[in-house]
Formats: sequence, C-alpha cells, structure tokens
Amino acid sequence: MEGIAGKVVAITGASSGIGEATALLLAERGAKVVLGARRPERLEALAARIEKAGGQAVWTRTDVKRRADLAALVDLARTRYGRLDVLVSNAGVGLISPIDDLRVEDWEEMIDVNFKGVLYGIAAALPVFRQQGFGHFVNTVSTAGLRVVPLQGVYAATKNAVRTLSEGLRQEAGADLRVTVVSPGVTRTEFTDPMAPEMKARILDSMGDIAMPPEAVARAIAYAVEQPSGVDVGDIVVRPTAQA
Repeated sequence: MEGIAGKVVAITGASSGIGEATALLLAERGAKVVLGARRPERLEALAARIEKAGGQAVWTRTDVKRRADLAALVDLARTRYGRLDVLVSNAGVGLISPIDDLRVEDWEEMIDVNFKGVLYGIAAALPVFRQQGFGHFVNTVSTAGLRVVPLQGVYAATKNAVRTLSEGLRQEAGADLRVTVVSPGVTRTEFTDPMAPEMKARILDSMGDIAMPPEAVARAIAYAVEQPSGVDVGDIVVRPTAQA
C-alpha cells in the first residue's frame, strides 16, 4: 500500500505533543489511527476531535512500561481495523539532571519509558507484521543523541539505545518490513512538565523562542509513512533552523 489513506497506524504518547500532532495529521490524510497514552481523558477528546473532522480513531489507555498495554494497543488495531500497518513509538520522558545528582529513579524511568517501551512495542507488533508480510516501525528519538550536552547524558543514552536497536531491527527486518528513526530537535511540547522546577525553568529559558511546533515532526513522520512499500526512509533529523 502506498500513501497514507487507509493505513492503520498505532501511536504511543498520543495524548499531547508530537504524538497528538501526528495522529491529527495522519487522520486528516485518511489513516485510521489507534491512540495510546496514559491519560484516557485526553485520548477520548482527541478521538472525538478526529471523528468530528471525518476521520477514524480508537483509543486505549497505554502505559508503555507495561508490556501488556502495548499488546492491547496492537490487538485493538487488529480487532477494530483488521491489521496494523505502522507502529509509531513516540512515548518518551526527559528527566534530565546532572549525573552527580544521582537521580537513579529518574534514570530508571527514562530507561523504562524511552527504551523498554520501544522494545515492548516491537515485541507486540513484530509477530503481527511477520504474519501479515508488511509493517512499519517509526521510532521517535532525539537530536540529544546526536549532540550530547551536559545534563542530558542519561536521556541521550536512552535515545541512542533506541537508535542502535532500530538499526539492528532494520538489518534483520528483511525486504517486507520498514524501520524509520525520527530525531526531533527542540520542539514545543509538554516535555519539560515532569522535570524538577529548577531544571524546567532552566530548560525553558534556554529554549527561548527557537522551539518548533510538533506539527513539524508530524510532517516528517508522515513523509516516511507515505513512501511506497519498497522504500524505507531510515533516518530523519528535523530541528529548528536556529538550533545549534
């Protein structure tokens, strides 16, 4: 299948930011979107918004730290729409801090969400893709892994783990499956919300006015999804022009 119309696309982290923007754009272009995130009230509102605009959407509460939740997201796509064409593993958290602070619980949270959450998505979708004979993994990483800076060492490590995993998966995928990594730069999302107040203020101040809207990343994801089945867009970097 070429293009976006008619494709069934599951998206984690769909309740806000890049995930929400991706769901809206793909639904607008005719995809059937399957929404997963931890905030059901937001998912319900997003699905209603998509349906009001003439699109198709279903949702289920999804915590990517729970393998069963990813399995349920994939099952929902198959039950409601008969298949799954694309899994966008977008859920992520950036609890950045100096390594000297030894915020081990924050490190574990980033490993669980940013890396293990992607692994659980692969575990749920890969057997389905193999059975179907087609499928596309789109994994959201970060430019933080391309240019590592102070305070972001552990966060960047989790994103680079996904980058490495994705390349390994691509090489093993064969001719029928596709794997895309999208690396957003500074993006205007709720990324800073869970940070410690002093760190949040510091990051927001450094971002200034350069942050790009999440729709910019959604368009990059759409570009990868719409390619013909024999074309694999492996790596996309999208950042504000003002970002160093």
